[in-house]
Amino acid sequence: MIFRSNSRPEDTQTEDVPVTAPLPFPRLAQQHEDDTETTLIKTVGWISAGLGAVALGLFVGRELRQRYKFNRRTPYDFYAHSGDEKDVDFGLGI
Repeated sequence: MIFRSNSRPEDTQTEDVPVTAPLPFPRLAQQHEDDTETTLIKTVGWISAGLGAVALGLFVGRELRQRYKFNRRTPYDFYAHSGDEKDVDFGLGI
């Protein structure tokens, strides 16, 4: 095993950073975990907001359709079941 104390010029990388710019420190593991949690919370939030919008749309659509059908009734709708006769033999204990 060989240990080198002198570094070669191609191993070192330098960046030109202006004096007023913030230093490019490496990100910490804790920041990465916080970003993952934030992304997860945002995703869950968007999904639940979408499902809420779908549920609200279905409810409003159902109410509008029921009102539309109710306001467009014909005289025949009032008497739609007036001629129905149930079977009389049912439930008499014969």
